[in-house]
Amino acid sequence: MTEFLVTPQGRRIAYHRTAGKGPGVVFLGGYKSDMTGTKAVHLQAWAEATGRAFLRFDYSGHGQSSGDFLDGSIGDWAQDAMAAIAALTSGPQVLVGSSMGGWIALLVARAMPERVAGLVGVAAAPDFTQDLMWDSYSPAEQAELLARGQREEPSEYSPEPNIITLRFIEEGAQHLVLRTPLPLPLPVRLLQGTADVDVPPSVALRLLDHADSPDLRLTLVKDADHRFSTPTCLDLITAAIAEVSGHE
Repeated sequence: MTEFLVTPQGRRIAYHRTAGKGPGVVFLGGYKSDMTGTKAVHLQAWAEATGRAFLRFDYSGHGQSSGDFLDGSIGDWAQDAMAAIAALTSGPQVLVGSSMGGWIALLVARAMPERVAGLVGVAAAPDFTQDLMWDSYSPAEQAELLARGQREEPSEYSPEPNIITLRFIEEGAQHLVLRTPLPLPLPVRLLQGTADVDVPPSVALRLLDHADSPDLRLTLVKDADHRFSTPTCLDLITAAIAEVSGHE
């Protein structure tokens, strides 16, 4: 059943929560994704079957939560995640961050490390507003965004174009994690497909090199794409959760 949480910022966040043993698992979705995606639903079924506590939710402007997507940004959605974890879970959690959710997971781990037992990044996309968007734009595209305040980009996942706002780029620049030390004093597993054209394997390798963790491993899966949702890929995610939970 979908329930709702009003965050300290006044945003109404939709969520599904499953009771169970700890450490609980929190799924952090990607850009424009919602909590009904393949990975989120699979993980809830897995959690129910194994008796694990589990939380999935929609960031503001996504899915069933309040707000306009175009008004949102990385900092807003990180606030949503931290509010959900603080209010809806107890004890340390394993964060599973998909794409943009991987960046959100890193921000949560940095802000509230006492609440994070482990982290699983699935095609994690830290700093993508800078590295995969702004820095990849031509001078003309950058000028258009600066002048108009937004620009349209074609989307592989929707017939509607992506609208990128200047605020999204500028606000994202305030939350970069690959430019300064990134201590992660917890077990981390990174899962990455070699056929991912949205977040290339070079991003995972950069994160592997940059993060300071006593137990960090990267698994590259040949020919897996950005969705990382085949049965084999889904099994890799649950195996990674077990590893960072100490349940190997």
